[in-house]
Amino acid sequence: MANTLTRRRGSIDIVDAKVAVDLATAQSYRENVFLFVPNLIGYSRIVLAGLSLHYMSFHPKYATLAYGISCLLDAADGHAARALGQTSKFGAVLDMVTDRCTTSSLLCYLSAAYPDWTMAFQFLITLDFASHYMHMYSSLVTGSRSHKIVKSDVSRWLNLYYDPTTLFIVCAGNELFYVALYLMEWVHTPMTSSFGLEPNFITNRTWAELMACICLPICVFKNSINLIQLWKASKILVGVDLAERADAREAQAVQKKE
Repeated sequence: MANTLTRRRGSIDIVDAKVAVDLATAQSYRENVFLFVPNLIGYSRIVLAGLSLHYMSFHPKYATLAYGISCLLDAADGHAARALGQTSKFGAVLDMVTDRCTTSSLLCYLSAAYPDWTMAFQFLITLDFASHYMHMYSSLVTGSRSHKIVKSDVSRWLNLYYDPTTLFIVCAGNELFYVALYLMEWVHTPMTSSFGLEPNFITNRTWAELMACICLPICVFKNSINLIQLWKASKILVGVDLAERADAREAQAVQKKE
């Protein structure tokens, strides 16, 4: 087992940090990773997220529009990267960091809008960052080409979650739930009045409340996956530690014999 982990880690090409900085500084315009199309899309997502945060406290339509476009572009950058042959480690990390920061910023606003639920929103932010950081790090130390590649023998749930279609549906539903909570602060007219519907248990609610109810199960599933991801990443890192300690003991034993 130790040898298997060592071989997988050994498959990574080690690049000296100074060499990497020099390569990035000297890169040509033709092959500039910073200017890859999917990374340009990533920068636009950051700008849109910033605009959304700017308008969030006083203009819900502009805030929701900017936030929604930023989230939709999350799917576009991946397709662009594969179509143009411009996948990159920088782009993968940029994408993940943008997702985490954008969602956590909205959750911070929701903490102020719903003060009784502040602890819950703080927990969601912490879980999201911890889960993805540990998962990304465990992917790196085991030599995975991407943090989105998880074999079913490691975790069937994560293998299912990182299927592109499932990933899009779950992430979209999760963001829609948070957006619905935001809009509930602004939308107070029930659907009976807004759309002229017959009154009943559903239509007596606002459309924002209905959207939140529909998306709540997806949000619960997404955060359950975050818990699974955190636990699996922890086990992988502990396994790597055990393998390295075993290798160190073997090396010491060989040195003593010599």
